[in-house]
Amino acid sequence: MFESFSIGPAIMRTRVIFLLLGVWLASEFFLRLAGGANLSLQHFKERAPQFLLAFIGFGRFFAIISQYKIFLRDPVRIFIFWDGTFSFMGAALGIGFVLYWYTRTHRSTYLQWLDVLLPAAIFGSAFDWFGKFAAGQAYGKPTDMPWGVTYDTMGVRYTVPIHPVQLYYAFTFLALTFLLLVIRKQASRAGSETFFGIFLASIATFFFEYFRGDFSIPVFATRMDFFVLTLLFASLGIFAAVELKLTQKALLYYEAVLIGVFGGYMIARRWLPFATFEMRFSQFLAILSFLAVVVYVVVHRRKYPHL
Repeated sequence: MFESFSIGPAIMRTRVIFLLLGVWLASEFFLRLAGGANLSLQHFKERAPQFLLAFIGFGRFFAIISQYKIFLRDPVRIFIFWDGTFSFMGAALGIGFVLYWYTRTHRSTYLQWLDVLLPAAIFGSAFDWFGKFAAGQAYGKPTDMPWGVTYDTMGVRYTVPIHPVQLYYAFTFLALTFLLLVIRKQASRAGSETFFGIFLASIATFFFEYFRGDFSIPVFATRMDFFVLTLLFASLGIFAAVELKLTQKALLYYEAVLIGVFGGYMIARRWLPFATFEMRFSQFLAILSFLAVVVYVVVHRRKYPHL
């Protein structure tokens, strides 16, 4: 594996090369899908700076969060954009936010654009994972499996064979892209590709993260983390109740159950010898994405009955 190579006096980072390749292929794929769906691309030309800023900003932000200890030791690295620290899916999320703001004032629906954006983002992300594999980033845990790989770079803390978790992601995302194209041909209404894609990508991310051996932020490891989770679910409950026009009595029952379950857990965890429960940051985002899809489908079940 090689983290970088040189062409004359220039030093090229492998991760950056694959990242740029993924961005280019994803962009071409996105334009083809948008053209096939008869979606106007005029606003992309009009708001190119906003889309570019959202792409770079969100991609960099999510990557920094997932490796915050490295950047706390050397804050100057935050401004070194060419070091390859970038989250492709975070960048796609930024594009999604800008698209949501735009579609509120235009005829095309948000789901139509997400059906185009998500397959392209997953396709481009596969090449980003190939780059991580070549550069020895986001590596896996030790394994006895015959397909284990070894690295001789200083960035990998293991000298024994480890899971090629980057390839797990890359090939899964390529297969998922193909599956979404099949769904695209079969689906007659907007949203099917988006929700199938988020469901399957979230499940794959949650599963593959258990094979990761590099550093990431552990979440839900203290009582305060569960308190935050309680507030999150409570806010989702209030939102759903307002949208679904539930009675006030039903809302009170819902909140009481949430408070009872999570409050009881926090009390029991304090007095009983429960093992510390940790989850990687990517798994946390996968769960949030999964929950967001569920809430959206429930709230808009009348508008999109096919979902």
